Amino acid sequence: MQTNIRALRRERGLSQQELADAVGTTRQTITSIEVGRYTASLPLAYKIARFFGLAIEEVFDFSEYD
Repeated sequence: MQTNIRALRRERGLSQQELADAVGTTRQTITSIEVGRYTASLPLAYKIARFFGLAIEEVFDFSEYD
């Protein structure tokens, strides 16, 4: 699944570890989501989107599921 997490994180000057700490996960999980190896659970996707002040659809690309 494609995401905008890397771009959003960089715009705000955050490291993967800082984002992971903010949403209660590991840096490795953030890395895996950013490169598409792992799809975030719905609760984690919600936490990430909420952290950035965006809707889930603005962070995660669900077009492959249409």
